[in-house]
Amino acid sequence: MSITTPARGAVEPGVEVATAGTLPVERVLDGLHTAGGGLTSSEAAARLATLGPNTVVSHRARPWLVLWHQLRSPLLGLLLAAVIASYFVGERSDAIIIGVIVVLSVGLGFANEYRAEKAAEALHSKIRHEAVVIRDGTPRHVDVTTLVPGDLVELRLGNVVPADIRLLSVAELACDESVLTGESLPAEKNTATVAPGTPLAEMSGCALMGTVVHAGEGRGIVVETGSRTEFGRIAAGLGTRRSDTEFQIGLRRFSLLLVRVAAVLTTSIFVINVVLQRPVIDALLFSLAIAVGITPQLLPAVVSTSLAAGSRQLAKRKVLVKRLVCIEDLGDVDVLFTDKTGTLTEGRISFMRAVGTDGAPSDDTVRWGLLCSNPDGDPLDTALWESPAAHRFDTAGWRKIAELPFDHERRMASVLVEGEGRMLVTKGAPEAVLARCSDVPPSARTALDAEFAAGNRVVAVAVRPATGSAVTAADERDLRLVGLLVFLDAPKRGAADALRRLAGLGIDVKIVTGDNPAVAVKVCEELGLPVKGTLTGPDLDKLDDEQLARALPETTVFARVSPEHKARVVRVQRRAGVDIAFLGDGVNDALALHAADVGISVDSATDVAKDSADVILLEKDLHVLADGVREGRRIFANTMKYVLMGTSSNFGNMFSAAGASLFLGFLPMLPSQILLNNLLYDTSQLAIPTDEVDAEQVARPARWDIGFIRRFMLCFGPISSVFDFATFGVMLWVFHAGPPEFRTGWFVESLATQTLVLFAIRTRRIPFFRSRPSVPLLLAALGVVLVGAVLPATPLAADLGFQPLPFGFFAALALMVVCYLALVELGKRLFYRRPAPPSAPKTRPHSRRVRRRAARFTTARPSPAPVKRSASGPGGRAGGRARRSGASRSPTAGTRA
Repeated sequence: MSITTPARGAVEPGVEVATAGTLPVERVLDGLHTAGGGLTSSEAAARLATLGPNTVVSHRARPWLVLWHQLRSPLLGLLLAAVIASYFVGERSDAIIIGVIVVLSVGLGFANEYRAEKAAEALHSKIRHEAVVIRDGTPRHVDVTTLVPGDLVELRLGNVVPADIRLLSVAELACDESVLTGESLPAEKNTATVAPGTPLAEMSGCALMGTVVHAGEGRGIVVETGSRTEFGRIAAGLGTRRSDTEFQIGLRRFSLLLVRVAAVLTTSIFVINVVLQRPVIDALLFSLAIAVGITPQLLPAVVSTSLAAGSRQLAKRKVLVKRLVCIEDLGDVDVLFTDKTGTLTEGRISFMRAVGTDGAPSDDTVRWGLLCSNPDGDPLDTALWESPAAHRFDTAGWRKIAELPFDHERRMASVLVEGEGRMLVTKGAPEAVLARCSDVPPSARTALDAEFAAGNRVVAVAVRPATGSAVTAADERDLRLVGLLVFLDAPKRGAADALRRLAGLGIDVKIVTGDNPAVAVKVCEELGLPVKGTLTGPDLDKLDDEQLARALPETTVFARVSPEHKARVVRVQRRAGVDIAFLGDGVNDALALHAADVGISVDSATDVAKDSADVILLEKDLHVLADGVREGRRIFANTMKYVLMGTSSNFGNMFSAAGASLFLGFLPMLPSQILLNNLLYDTSQLAIPTDEVDAEQVARPARWDIGFIRRFMLCFGPISSVFDFATFGVMLWVFHAGPPEFRTGWFVESLATQTLVLFAIRTRRIPFFRSRPSVPLLLAALGVVLVGAVLPATPLAADLGFQPLPFGFFAALALMVVCYLALVELGKRLFYRRPAPPSAPKTRPHSRRVRRRAARFTTARPSPAPVKRSASGPGGRAGGRARRSGASRSPTAGTRA
């Protein structure tokens, strides 16, 4: 369990948190050889080199793993086995052709998916999550992956705890540990020891990796890092897959549906061919080729390419996503909670005037306000100090003795100053300050109501004589109201248009603000955002979660709310099964950012807010956010085009093959021809990520609906088969074709119809040419059809089993394509007439939340091997408990983020 460093010799590098919680802090510090000034840089570097980074996941584009994703299809394995068998029984030319086509197909999928993996790795390298650490005796920001046992770490509101930590000091510290324990209430923390065997949820003297600081602050010593932490063991035990989104789960369910269909069809086709006494190896190859043809082999590549291209498009639109799957999450957003300042307003606060208790201008209010303000403080303080009114007063004759900073519970700040006597000066939210004043004239309340009605921001200022040299919350009483400081934060130009865009995307926008409700409502009215109802922080305190859930649909503005209120509103709204985005940029927004499905912050936000967010807007503008939502939905819509193409053409082709096997005395298409058809078709579909999407397709969040896909398959698949059988009739009865010519004709017709039908399937508009495809998609589709038509006339035709086709066939083909597209248009009119059933509420497995949190403890580089640990010494680990967890011991074991 020990490592050696040049400075201090043998060092115990880590101790299980269950053990650390039972030990006095002095013993933990001694056991980890850490002094009050923390580790030195050289000691930290030595421990990092030996123990490895503080990571539970790794994200590297591994070529062998991407290749395995392409090769792991059981159908592909069976096909390769059959190819080898046919080679050794004499069908060598067919085996070689099929093998080449399979290699090309796998190579195509590999190239696209690997490129997407590299894009994800490059994206990850841009994102840093930091912690405040005491090293060399001074606080500094370091990447969380560089933490080592023995580091002293500062914990503040909204921070994700970066490792397992034994607490050394706390100030009202409480942590949200639901990601580990499932307990929704925050756990209060202290520095006391606990009894051996204390459950994880009761480790009050420790802060656990992956949990969130809910309130207060503290300092502690890192006792374990990486997958050796409690959180790391859970994350590592989830396996080596990245987090599954609803999008990916839908893909998997769709693939399983096609696998079941393929199993039934291929088994039937194989049995039919064997019963008709055709060669077993030919029947096997044909059946397996049919199975490969119906399987969407390039679906992962299409999705990956779409996401990688989407991340680049979003970056151009000033949206930075931390993970590619965040793009899908953005597209799913149903409700957006956002702050007011800087989003709906300009965010440039200016001081307007000071009003006395009689409603008249008041210099006294400005003077006392300056004494209780910091020139480098929050935007309100700064605006006051930079105003012309501030220049008329000299505060040099006053000395600040003590200060009680602003917090979101009291909603005010106080200072103890000495000059012309000793005075307590308090300023803050008018409701809070007036409640602590002994006598408030009616004229003051009238003036306050008038300012709120005008949409202005107001700060109340009050004073009283004081004694002593300290100030506490209990001293904020019996105050005398001096007046009101009035500030202007004008509505943002363009915000009204952005709100209309979001409404057009089906997103319900709700305002969450610490400001007065009247001010928030006034801003919403000026921007054209309908306000259904308003709830304040005190209103929320009176409601339990069930009552709040019933009130949420009829509430637009949440005002005078604390960080805990914001997070609670988001959590309750999520339980309704809708996707929630939260946009915030302050420390007080961190808890809500963690609680939302998609946390959104801005480049100018506080470090805590940016660290908590999944998406960073390089410009605080709702137009930028609307672009991101639209891009996520565009990706989903384009992926569905590929899915519906597979159901409408491939499924129909397989039915056609099964039917043809019943009455033909030969295979309707050779296995190599089926696979070549599939390869050419899939190649054209790789241009789908570039396609345009109709406005109505991105107007609402889309969900995977296997029932819808199944109905689509049963409706449009037979339409495809109708024209396949028409082709059979034309080839047999019009052109009196033999096997090679028959196969050639069906190959060309099948490729043309299943490729060109994309232009009808890609849109719900009727006729389809009212929606224009992208140029790359148009060229790819027409190019593949042209290749299929020309291929039988090339020198490769004989090797592939093709024969040149008569000119009359192409005239018949053109007629069939026109009729096919017309019948598909009629089918669309009937199919989409039926209203879609409502989507079921979304369920989110707890593992998804763990994986999402684990993404911040990620490295894109290989990690050293883990160090073997002993169970001795003051930092000795409870070995039996660790073994029972069954978790990996590697610092980077676990998933790819």
